[in-house]
Amino acid sequence: MRARNHLIRLTSPVIGVAALALLASGCSLISSENDGETGATDKSVTLVTHESFALPDDLVAAFEKESGFQLEISKLEDAGALTNQLVLTKDDPVGDVVFGVDNSFATRAIDEDVFASYSPTLPAGAEKFELEGDDDDALTPIDNGNVCVNVDDAWFRKQGIPAPTGLADLTRPLYKDLFVIPGASTSSPGLAFLLSTIEEYGDEWPTYWEDLVANGAKVVKGWSDAYFTDFTFSGGDRPIVVSYDSSPAFTLNKAGTKSTTSALLDNCFEQVEYAGVLQGDEDDETNVAGAHAVIDWLLSPEVQAALAPTMYVFPVADGVELPAEWATFAKRPADTEQVEPAEIASERQAWLEEWTEIISR
Repeated sequence: MRARNHLIRLTSPVIGVAALALLASGCSLISSENDGETGATDKSVTLVTHESFALPDDLVAAFEKESGFQLEISKLEDAGALTNQLVLTKDDPVGDVVFGVDNSFATRAIDEDVFASYSPTLPAGAEKFELEGDDDDALTPIDNGNVCVNVDDAWFRKQGIPAPTGLADLTRPLYKDLFVIPGASTSSPGLAFLLSTIEEYGDEWPTYWEDLVANGAKVVKGWSDAYFTDFTFSGGDRPIVVSYDSSPAFTLNKAGTKSTTSALLDNCFEQVEYAGVLQGDEDDETNVAGAHAVIDWLLSPEVQAALAPTMYVFPVADGVELPAEWATFAKRPADTEQVEPAEIASERQAWLEEWTEIISR
């Protein structure tokens, strides 16, 4: 849900002023003694994640007290950049455990043997989000969301222009210079949007992207740049942005009775974020016990319940109570665009090379 990453991410996604404040404040690191099962050098565990990760300090403190590990959090920009970094440093891991690799980039990291196997007990409902083809239990699903085009309805009403209703509208002259997109090569929601256009247009997707570029679509590095700099809701000049299905639950009017934005739900791409144990070698072993403890914590009822209000993504566990406004404003698509993980793995590089060529012309 899921650069996701949301509205802290929104990834992501999966964000609001309050959520952004959580993101900026980070998590406190509280020292604690271990339980004696790890050596002196293993009292801390490093979680590598994307820039949108944020959970309440009291949850972090509870984890440290109960597990005996001090949690250190290292943020590495968007989920796309995070995955690239994990691959580049696989022989010298930058941490012990990772959260935020999503289903659009996951196969790349798995193919590069970035992760050690771990099969925790999943909460009810989470099994349907497991990555297809992950036979070695490299990744554990933690949250989910849908990457969708979002429009600033208030802006369109003020301008007296009808808002777009689908992908085809975005190439119309009426919407010239109004769309901003996170980059597909550097951003997980950007790649998710590219995949949704590939699923929708098949072999004709390059033509669609050529039309988008000709119509003034702006491509930026990541979701945060698109949403918090260029999107009109945040003070920018582009009222159409790639974001999440949960985003409109944040953009409420002062009375909290109406959202000023909406998600176009017909061409969304389901994004699932995973956690995994980073695989060290004999010369650079990772804290495996600590990594297992972190993943178990991310699956706990307390963290699953905190995902929506802090990171604006949906938990993978069934039965988690969501913020009240989500029932009204975080509408989910009836169907989502899907590209099989095996096809993503085999075609991703070629797709990205062609996409890069198109937007660079």
